[in-house]
Amino acid sequence: MRGKQGGRWRFLYECSAGFGKYFVFALAATVGAILFSFLTPQIVRVTVDSVIDSEPFALPGFLVRLLEACGGREALRRNLWVLALLSMGCAAFAGLFNFARRYNTYKAAESVAKRMRDSLFAHIQRLPFDWHMKNQTGDIIQRCTSDVETVRVFLASQMMELVRTVLLVVLAFVLMVKIHLGLSLLALAFMPFIALYTITFYQKFGNRFLVADEAEGKLTSVAQENLTGVRVVKAFGRESYELDKFRRQNDVFTNLWLKLGNLLSVFWGLGDFITAFQTMVILVASVWVVVGGGLTLGAALTFATYNSMLIWPVRNLGRILSEMSKSGVSLGRLKEIMDAREESPQPPREVDFGGEIRFEHVTFAYDGETPVLKDVSFSIPGGGTLGILGGTGSGKSTLMHLLTRLYDIRPDCGRITIGGVDIRDIDRDTLRRNIGLVLQEPFLFSRTIRENIAATRPGESMEAVRATARIASVDEEILSFADGYDTVVGERGVTLSGGQRQRVAIARTLMQDSPVMVFDDSLSAVDAGTDQKIRSALFASTGKKTVFIISHRITTLMHADHILVLQDGRVSEQGTHGELVEACGIYRKIYDMQRSVESSAAEGEEGAL
Repeated sequence: MRGKQGGRWRFLYECSAGFGKYFVFALAATVGAILFSFLTPQIVRVTVDSVIDSEPFALPGFLVRLLEACGGREALRRNLWVLALLSMGCAAFAGLFNFARRYNTYKAAESVAKRMRDSLFAHIQRLPFDWHMKNQTGDIIQRCTSDVETVRVFLASQMMELVRTVLLVVLAFVLMVKIHLGLSLLALAFMPFIALYTITFYQKFGNRFLVADEAEGKLTSVAQENLTGVRVVKAFGRESYELDKFRRQNDVFTNLWLKLGNLLSVFWGLGDFITAFQTMVILVASVWVVVGGGLTLGAALTFATYNSMLIWPVRNLGRILSEMSKSGVSLGRLKEIMDAREESPQPPREVDFGGEIRFEHVTFAYDGETPVLKDVSFSIPGGGTLGILGGTGSGKSTLMHLLTRLYDIRPDCGRITIGGVDIRDIDRDTLRRNIGLVLQEPFLFSRTIRENIAATRPGESMEAVRATARIASVDEEILSFADGYDTVVGERGVTLSGGQRQRVAIARTLMQDSPVMVFDDSLSAVDAGTDQKIRSALFASTGKKTVFIISHRITTLMHADHILVLQDGRVSEQGTHGELVEACGIYRKIYDMQRSVESSAAEGEEGAL
């Protein structure tokens, strides 16, 4: 546990590298502000005891000589405004130093928070696909925003306050001892009780804040899922269900924070009682000592001021420790992300991506579950087209996940080679830049259609963008929009139909101009006629590229050079369209079924006409 906590603060220290000068300036300003704030009670003491009254000046010798040279006690009595001006000057300088302290702490806090956010986002970009699948998006966002903000607030307002508190307590107690030892020890006797209840609440608050912080992440995830899936929610009339789901999680979140509020109420209430009781005891004891002649009135007033400087910082220590506890929890949650292992880069290697692609006895399972792929072997020559047919869960998409190294094959579970090179020896970035992938549910950014198509080549001309859009059979539809290619796509492409999103994604992949292209059921949302049109344009444009086409439609696959049929994670059939039709296997059954459906649909249309 101690090692984990050390790792949290080490992470904060690493993010603070280079910004230490701001903390040093803030520390110097804090010391200056404290010194000037402690001078004001001394001026009050001198005024009451040695100017209004006739006690000897309790000042260093050089100051006493300076006063005597300026007229001494009588001169000050005639010009009390000088003492008032000195008090105002001390307050002004203390204010200036406090300004410098806050300016430098905020400068440091914002700089550290920016670096922290940059580091987190950069690290998340390099984390494997499997990590993203295991972690909720809402929770990741909450950590990178709310938790970073918690740390920023601690650095901006609490960390230097902790240093200030320690200095105030030490200096106040030293000066109190010089005024009256007995009263100082009496004031100090209350400190262990304050420290004890502060530490107790600090521990309880830290544990409860962790639970509440995790609940906030879950609440964010619920809201994020609802907003990103708004089309499904609306289509199936799930608004009431989603509202109830959010309310339940919101109730949990609210109740946890109410419990935290109750704990803080007890903490502050008990703290107010102890500090008020301590102040009353010191006040009564000071009056008793003054009446007994053991202390002057000015010294008593100064002692009372220093006592407040002692008790309230200690009292405030609870809030500081509470914020420190919250920051520790937040740093721990951030450190969990930073501790996740990144995808390891590999040295560059010459690879012929236009060469043969081979799957050799590939077996794969997700997280130790039942294998999705079982001893799969096949090859596709460079420039060839491979069609893949299979039911849901047969492992079609998994093949492409392995090809792009979104997941890695274990060394004893086969291998995949491109141009004779094992893909585990190819750097992932290089591999993915050379394999264009279009998914069944493509993701579009909240930008213009042109920016989405040109995402892989931002500098391409409008003519090149339109050329790829025409191949994807979406150019005319884009031009029909009021803003054409400058139409802003809604979040996740929600302003476009499913077929339009797929075709824009196809155009984006074509723009990448990769030697290997994968179409993972990416024509499922378009009609058969558009499918045929796009396929014809694709085959004419891809030239010598190696193409994988995954589809449920045999009409989409039938012109491929080679076709695989997957069943329960195994290759049950493979060959050309003609060979598979003659084999009278699963492929032939699906082919006959789809032909029958298409014939019935055609007859229905003729009858309607």
